[in-house]
Amino acid sequence: MGKHDINAFLGAGTSFTGRLAFDGVVRIDGAFDGEIVSGGTLLVGQKARIAGRIAVGRLTCGGSVAAEVTAAAKVTVTATGHLTGSVRTPVLVVEEGGGLDGEVVMGEDAAVAVPRAALAPGGAGNVPE
Repeated sequence: MGKHDINAFLGAGTSFTGRLAFDGVVRIDGAFDGEIVSGGTLLVGQKARIAGRIAVGRLTCGGSVAAEVTAAAKVTVTATGHLTGSVRTPVLVVEEGGGLDGEVVMGEDAAVAVPRAALAPGGAGNVPE
């Protein structure tokens, strides 16, 4: 994936607290505390720190994530990534060197698509549990 394929970027040395909703692909290399909702792809860089709740289509974790994670399609924890919390997804990949501490629920019913209503402001309550 080229850098021109990424819709938004939170760079190293920056931090954000709140709610992020997006379409497409977002990469975070800074610190994020809050809720992330999307039917798209979230890329977590090696030096990123994320805490809170994540409901996305795909998650690639190369940094530190402490969250309740629901991914409709796939979660990948790369060799530099560490994920702590709960994970619900039909597909999980943990590369050698990557870490996962917490509860994992997998299977066809583990995660459902993030509804479009969840992307709307204040729509977080519509994200499936």
